[in-house]
Amino acid sequence: MRCLLLAFLLLGSLPVVALDRFQVEGYTLPNGMQLLLKPGTERGHVAIRLVVGVGLDDFNCADKELPHLLEHLLFSGVDESGEGGLEERMQALGGEWNAFTSNADTTFVIEAPARNQRKVLDLLLALLTRTRIDEKALEAAKRVVEREDGGHYTHLQRWLDHQDLGHKASNQLAVELGLRCAERAEVQRHTLARLEHVRKTWYAPNNMTLIVVGDLDRLLPAYLERAFGELEPVEPSAHEALSQIRYKAVTKRNLTRGLVGDSAKLHWLFPEPVLDEQHDETFDLLKDYLDWALYRQLRLDRSLSYGPWTEREVFGGVGFFSLNADLSREDLPEAEQALEEMRKALLKDGLDPASFVRIKRAAIAHQSWAVQGNSALADYYWGALGDYEDGRFANPAVRLQEVSLEQANVALRELLKDPGYLRIEKPLLSDDEFVWGMAGLLGLLLLGLVMWRVRRRRS
Repeated sequence: MRCLLLAFLLLGSLPVVALDRFQVEGYTLPNGMQLLLKPGTERGHVAIRLVVGVGLDDFNCADKELPHLLEHLLFSGVDESGEGGLEERMQALGGEWNAFTSNADTTFVIEAPARNQRKVLDLLLALLTRTRIDEKALEAAKRVVEREDGGHYTHLQRWLDHQDLGHKASNQLAVELGLRCAERAEVQRHTLARLEHVRKTWYAPNNMTLIVVGDLDRLLPAYLERAFGELEPVEPSAHEALSQIRYKAVTKRNLTRGLVGDSAKLHWLFPEPVLDEQHDETFDLLKDYLDWALYRQLRLDRSLSYGPWTEREVFGGVGFFSLNADLSREDLPEAEQALEEMRKALLKDGLDPASFVRIKRAAIAHQSWAVQGNSALADYYWGALGDYEDGRFANPAVRLQEVSLEQANVALRELLKDPGYLRIEKPLLSDDEFVWGMAGLLGLLLLGLVMWRVRRRRS
């Protein structure tokens, strides 16, 4: 008896095997729809993501809002109860949903109780196949999309955009290089016929991936094959070629943001060179390294910026890496000099080996807790669909481990070898300039008044 008890205690003391988030059951239905199913750690809940392979980059500048507008229209309702009735049905099932249109895809995001997962998927299927779209719904969706984009696009806003006063620094540079549209796409020109064409062309099962993570119903695979397997595939549509750099941009430019103030933002942007291997992992490590380098240089050593940061963005087919800092206007020259010195030192000496190893270890360690819970796991699969193969997603920790110091130094020197693009955002006038300007204006007014009084007395 004692031996049996000891065995149970030993078994209970063994570490619990962690969920392998990279192993995912995935298969394709006969109609081409891709399914990814993953049992999660949270009981009583499922996270659902339906990813449709159509986004803003699949349309020209004038039609950019077509997929966004269609996304809103699909929530118009499946019967006489309309949009409100559709939402009430989701509420009755205890779930909540939303949708997002990005440059690359349109994704429907659902959180729901596990007991109602098939009923919620029924409602999603009804939204895809039975949504009633009419002129009234179209006008309502147009108003919503306009509000989300900042309201009615006036002639003043269009003029400001063309004067580079309506874009943040990275967007302004993308416009200057021909990677981004100068004007905001308008929705009023779009018709029901055009939207129905987009729906039939892109909203097809062979252009969709359904991700379900959580407390999965044991009958879920059979249900999905029966319900979603009835969707009709279409001939795949060709995606638009991603924009490449077409124009030249000035190396340094000041951008006016506001009228009066002593604050400023510095953005130093560099196009990312394309690496043959571990591109994202290498630049993610460089981002962590340069985050620390900026912190040391601009905050700890010089006290110029409280929270400098680095950022990676993609415009069309070009990635950009930026060094950024919040500053006082008077500190701009010193900050520019400090960053130039840092760039030259990195080009000459490369990365500090000890710091690189420390930051690389921290990045690998973060992977153990980076994705927690069903919803985060579903979002992770959504963002990493390109890395899924043979039932597994690529393990970022392994790919990070494979990035060597030599490889990172090569990428760093390729990144910084050209001067990049410096963009400084600041108000038109500093506080002192405004005060002295107002004082000068008041002085001129007083002088004019005195001269007028003198002339009146003489006359």
